[in-house]
Amino acid sequence: MHFITSIKSLHISTPLVTKQSKLKLYRTVIRPIVTYASETWALKETIIQKLLVFERKILRIIFGPTKENQIWRVKTNEELDKLIRHKNIINYIKAQRLSWFGHVQRMPGTRTVKKIFN
Repeated sequence: MHFITSIKSLHISTPLVTKQSKLKLYRTVIRPIVTYASETWALKETIIQKLLVFERKILRIIFGPTKENQIWRVKTNEELDKLIRHKNIINYIKAQRLSWFGHVQRMPGTRTVKKIFN
């Protein structure tokens, strides 16, 4: 996971930048890089789990721990999911696939991609 260490070098855990700005950076830069050409992936359960783990690591860096009763703890997966309003990386990939499918459907039948699809 060399990508995780290079993300930490982006200073995404700094308190000088707001959480919303960090989340926007993740959604606009990091996630599209990680999911490049995901429209063509065969989404197997192992890949899904690795992507979700990756995303949760980043979100835990962005949102940080929670303090309850003078004790710091790591946010649960459910808390992270609620914070991003269930718009996780898998839902993003599925939306991209649906968008690509619509694009292919609108292509003229002479295009190579359309011929392969049919």
